[in-house]
Amino acid sequence: MNLPTTADALPYLNDDAVKQLFESTGVLSPVELESRYEVYTEIHIMSIAVEAKLVIEMAKTIIYPAAMRYLAELADTDATVGAMGITLDRSTAKTIAESANAMMAKVAELSTAFAREDIDSTDEHMQFCAKMIRPLMDQVRVHADALEAELADEQWPLPKYREMLFIKWRRVGCDAIGGEITLGVVSPPFDFSRPRTLTTTQREEC
Repeated sequence: MNLPTTADALPYLNDDAVKQLFESTGVLSPVELESRYEVYTEIHIMSIAVEAKLVIEMAKTIIYPAAMRYLAELADTDATVGAMGITLDRSTAKTIAESANAMMAKVAELSTAFAREDIDSTDEHMQFCAKMIRPLMDQVRVHADALEAELADEQWPLPKYREMLFIKWRRVGCDAIGGEITLGVVSPPFDFSRPRTLTTTQREEC
């Protein structure tokens, strides 16, 4: 039996054979098992909701703006050298534009699906998350990955996969009054491109 998602697996907790097994072994009564099913289902739905919001936010406020900045830089360069009678290859710019537009189209679909409220039950909501929300999140990710491969390294605002293999965190500063610290991502000397520092702020007691 192949149960690829949580939404496929959790309903089996309501199977009569499973209930009988748990009850006969004195592990959980049918009522307790049903309670756990409801809790696990709600946790799964909330987890998908948090991840979907993050996908939408990152695509709209981080990845798309970075793609537009690099696209504008390419356009400016093309116009500058074009004035000198030099023709540059525009395939990278076209690929970035197409990937950015495709990503935002999927973000719009994801936002619309995420805003749905006409779902009658927790079971239906969980299946909707599995069959609609998650696939749309994956499609947004496909286009974001395509943009990561096209943007200049200094224009990409997030850690790349090759960097995350060797990533190290260090404490950069601390505001003793406000309790705010800044954590910076410091790439090791054998990074492929350059040292990268990300500005991630976290609140904690100093």
